[in-house]
Amino acid sequence: MQTTPELAWLIAISIFTAALWMPYVLESFVRRGIFATMGNPSQDDPPMPAWAERAKRAHLNAIENLVVFAAVVLAAVQMGVTGGNMLVAVQVYVLARLAHYLVYVAGIPVARTLTYLIGFFATLFIAVGALGGI
Repeated sequence: MQTTPELAWLIAISIFTAALWMPYVLESFVRRGIFATMGNPSQDDPPMPAWAERAKRAHLNAIENLVVFAAVVLAAVQMGVTGGNMLVAVQVYVLARLAHYLVYVAGIPVARTLTYLIGFFATLFIAVGALGGI
């Protein structure tokens, strides 16, 4: 498989997604302590702040969406459908997912939905483009 800018963007969003556990785990270190965080949760644990709970859910959402995005980007690159609009769609997805995480953690519901939809439609654009429909 050839190296393309689309793959570089895929690697970047993958690394970002892989690191999204850090804010809510670090918060747990402060709230519960390091050893308690590394152990099993207990009903006696103090509750997680709302922002940290949203960060955890945003992380899970990012993982779920990365699976589909990665599959369509890898397929498009394998088929030789790269550059131009395809690269722009990949970049739009990455920026939308970065924004999605930030607005999700901040608790901004309408912006969260809009950034999610932008990422979804960018993924759909890539998939259709890989199939030759663009």
